[in-house]
Amino acid sequence: MGLGLTLLPLAAFDPATLPGQLVYGILIGSIYALVALGYTMVYGILKLINFAHGEVFMLGAYVALFISWALGYTPEEMQRAPMPSSLMVLGLMLVGSMVVCGLVGVLIEFMAYRPMRNQPRISALITAIGVSLLLQYGGALFLPVSPPPVIREEANPVQGSLRVWIQKPPEPLLGQYTEAEREFEQAKDAHKNEQYKIRTNGTTEEKLAALSDKLAAARTRYSDLERQIQPKSIRLILPHGLLVMAGTSLVLMLFLRWLVMKTKIGRGMRAVSQDFDSAALMGVNVNTVVFTTFLIGSALAGAGAMMYALFQGLTISTFFGVAPGLKGFVAAVVGGIGNIPGAVLGGLIMGVAEALVIWSGLDMFKDAFGFVILIIVLLILPKGLLGSNKVEKV
Repeated sequence: MGLGLTLLPLAAFDPATLPGQLVYGILIGSIYALVALGYTMVYGILKLINFAHGEVFMLGAYVALFISWALGYTPEEMQRAPMPSSLMVLGLMLVGSMVVCGLVGVLIEFMAYRPMRNQPRISALITAIGVSLLLQYGGALFLPVSPPPVIREEANPVQGSLRVWIQKPPEPLLGQYTEAEREFEQAKDAHKNEQYKIRTNGTTEEKLAALSDKLAAARTRYSDLERQIQPKSIRLILPHGLLVMAGTSLVLMLFLRWLVMKTKIGRGMRAVSQDFDSAALMGVNVNTVVFTTFLIGSALAGAGAMMYALFQGLTISTFFGVAPGLKGFVAAVVGGIGNIPGAVLGGLIMGVAEALVIWSGLDMFKDAFGFVILIIVLLILPKGLLGSNKVEKV
């Protein structure tokens, strides 16, 4: 059977689709890892569960949406005449989401958490829940929610997929399929470029109509060969967007590790995480450390939100960050809350587990299965997979 990264319940327990599901789980797990890093960094410094982190994630998706609209990728403009995207568009959305989310995270810490720093932990926890609800329901008053917006796929400059054949079809059929796919992509690009010309400097509608007919014929031939090739091959289809998502997440994680292990501010973070009061007595500027922690953790959430919304093609609402936020929190606890490598490991486990649940045909339980993993891990290892065994006094 043809094997892709599309999660299809009909493929339940089909061994041929398992590699694709595992790859998808690893790729989507990289986003959960980014979210988990935000939770684990804040907990490691302040011993606080920042339940507003999922809402910071949500704001990152909205920032990416607004930037795409500002660059011309609005529903109205795209319906009239789509225009091509570029890596610059992708970079602007990524950087914009990271910057705004970083600033929002710092603002939340300064206005909501800092006044609670010397109060009982339950007060800070309730404050975090209050900030989360405020952003969810208060944001609906100012952010577009109906109809739920989505970042247009035209803003994605890395469309298409990388195909890896595990079992190739017969050569004649493979040659016809490859040629039909090439012709379909060329027809699609030519049609899109002609639409853009109409929008920018005007061109004849007759030429666009001819290109539309050519595109329809190429799509029909490609679809027919796709149906013929599926029963005779096994393939792994890796969407370029998901590969970029995983690669960007890896770069950000490596940067975070370098920052924590090799820089002065990183040494301050490690010192404060060991003993907040002693670090302050030794001259560490704890306010700077906390500021940097919220800035970086929230910026990572913004990057993850932008890629999650764009490459997955998801609709955005003020509750957009609830599910990823919960999964990121579970990932952080599974890996060992306060442990950066543990957060990454937990995120990958969550992604792979979710993909396996859907592969088994139980996709309606995919969000709940993470909590099953959490319970099992905590029953065996109460501190998480990589958590510290240090006993805390209370």
